[in-house]
Amino acid sequence: MNAPEPHPVASAHVLAPGPLLLVDDSYAFRERLARAFRERGFDVLTAADYDEAMSAARQTVPKYAVLDLRMPGRSGLELLRDLKSLSPETEVLMLTGFGSIATAIDAVRLGALNYLPKPADAEDILSAFRRGVEEPQVEVEEEQIEAPSLARTEWEHIHRVLADCDNNISEAARRLGIHRRSLQRKLRKRAPE
Repeated sequence: MNAPEPHPVASAHVLAPGPLLLVDDSYAFRERLARAFRERGFDVLTAADYDEAMSAARQTVPKYAVLDLRMPGRSGLELLRDLKSLSPETEVLMLTGFGSIATAIDAVRLGALNYLPKPADAEDILSAFRRGVEEPQVEVEEEQIEAPSLARTEWEHIHRVLADCDNNISEAARRLGIHRRSLQRKLRKRAPE
C-alpha cells in the first residue's frame, strides 16, 4: 500500500510544522491563510485582536506567529512585544497593509523575524520565515536606492512619532504640532509610493 502523496507545497518548506498563531482582524484573510497552513501540516490558532491572540498563546504556546500590524484596539507591535515576553522562542512575522521603514525597524527591534506587506499568501509567509532563519546577504547597488518622496518621508515620520507615543493620537498630534483631527485624516491615508 502506497503512502499518500504530501501536499505539493508541504515538502517545499523547511520549517518544521508546529503551532502557528495567525492574528488579523479580517476574517476572510485570516481563515484563508489558516486553511492554507493547515494543509501544510501546521496546527493553526487564529485570533482577530490582541486579547484573543494572547489568550490563545497562553493556552498553546505558538512556535510561529503571523501578526497584523494594525488591528482594532491594541496594535500588532504591542502584541509582538507581549508575545515575545510570554515566549521568546516564538518566531514572529509582521504583516501590514501600511508598511513603513519606521514600523519595520520597530518590529525587528521588538523581536520580529521578518516583515511583509499585505496581501501575502502562505508561500510568501513561509519564504519570509525562511529568509529570517537563513539571513541571506543581499547586495544592493547604490544606483538602485532612490530617495523617498517628501510625502513618503512625512508619512513615515508621523507613524514613527505615533509609535513612540504608544499609538496615542492626542499625544502624537501634540508632538507633531498639528490638530488631532488633521492627524487622524493623515493616518487614514495609505502610504505614498
